[in-house]
Amino acid sequence: MLTVAYLANEFPSPVEPYVGEEIDALRRRGVRVIAGSIRKLREDDAFPPKKSPDIILQSSAITVLPRAVWLCLRKWRRIAPLLGRVVFRGREGLVPRIKALAHTVLGACYAVSLEERNVVHIHVHHGYFGSWIGMTAARLSGVEFSLTLHGSDLLLHGSFLDVKLAHCKFCLTVSDYNRRYILKRHPEVAAAKVLVSRMGVEVSDDPAVPRGNGVARECFRFLAVGRLHPVKDHAFLVRACAHLASRDVSFECLIAGEGPERSRLALLIQKSGLAARVELLGHVPREQMNSVYDSADLVVLTSRSEGIPLVLMEAMARGKIVLAPAITGIPELVVPGCTGFLYEPGSQDSFIDRMLFIYALMRAESGSDAQPPSCLHSVARQLHWMRHAAQVQVRHKFNREKNLKSFADQFLGRVTPGTESIRDENLVLQQI
Repeated sequence: MLTVAYLANEFPSPVEPYVGEEIDALRRRGVRVIAGSIRKLREDDAFPPKKSPDIILQSSAITVLPRAVWLCLRKWRRIAPLLGRVVFRGREGLVPRIKALAHTVLGACYAVSLEERNVVHIHVHHGYFGSWIGMTAARLSGVEFSLTLHGSDLLLHGSFLDVKLAHCKFCLTVSDYNRRYILKRHPEVAAAKVLVSRMGVEVSDDPAVPRGNGVARECFRFLAVGRLHPVKDHAFLVRACAHLASRDVSFECLIAGEGPERSRLALLIQKSGLAARVELLGHVPREQMNSVYDSADLVVLTSRSEGIPLVLMEAMARGKIVLAPAITGIPELVVPGCTGFLYEPGSQDSFIDRMLFIYALMRAESGSDAQPPSCLHSVARQLHWMRHAAQVQVRHKFNREKNLKSFADQFLGRVTPGTESIRDENLVLQQI
């Protein structure tokens, strides 16, 4: 039986369901997957036992540390090129270099944890520090490794990415934009090594005909879903809400999600006089999200960096109108004027203009504004077909079941059982 190790920063995680889905997809294909989590699971997260990781590196590192150090000493030539890159080359600052050295030790601990499990390949989801751990473990274990790159791990925090791309067997990424970005920034990487593996959401085989709320209640309700983190930039949305309020637009803004920015956002909402209009819903259980989506006229995204967000796929699969920044791979999902609307990244004016335009369209659709019947019919038809086109886009290109099958096909097509494949390298020659 083919045995692979699959490592994530935290598994299982309520905000990264795709990790568990990919593991399940491989297991359905007869692969034995050793699921690993770097961080210890939070005590307040209740997950079924069958979703528990096989290895929690944070918990096991101390017990295997002596063996890990001995492994590094015995096979130092295998990790010498990595250490040489960390210490002598590159433009990274002191802190990332120190972290990389610490993660090298964790990689040795991970390698020890995988001993006697017959692992032939290590895959790491995300290009953060976990990818360095997985790469180190793979070299010490004499197997190959691969990684998946999303958004921020590639575009904002791509430390030592040149090393990871050089040593990986293959790299999966979630959008065509990301693939072009990788090949442009790292021309030394073979194009055939970088594969697009799209994420997806559950779609209905027989979706209901999407119908608009039409803002018939005279109150424009929009929804943002995502972790309350600076990169999601919910403060941008709150400031836009203040502008809408100053223009006497009747609206309600719902923000679903938890995170470190909650207190800051709550203070900003209070200072902006928006307590009656903007509501922080906190974490909403997945089984309740349908009703939250259904209550919204529009779903918005204000992130500074993204791969291709699941929240937009989920909204579009439900036939909701979406508004998002024209960044990274988002235009591959949201085709402006066809499957949704885009705004100029970072521009409050562009975002607000789009919001007001959509608001006017929805009021016209519902008949709230007096106008000739022919114009009303044209507007209603435009929004109706946009909702339908959004559903079709997700069903064909971002279908979870279809894309997980494609992921498993690509993965298994690149991973083959092998013996020791890493030559001992000479440290002096590497430094030269």
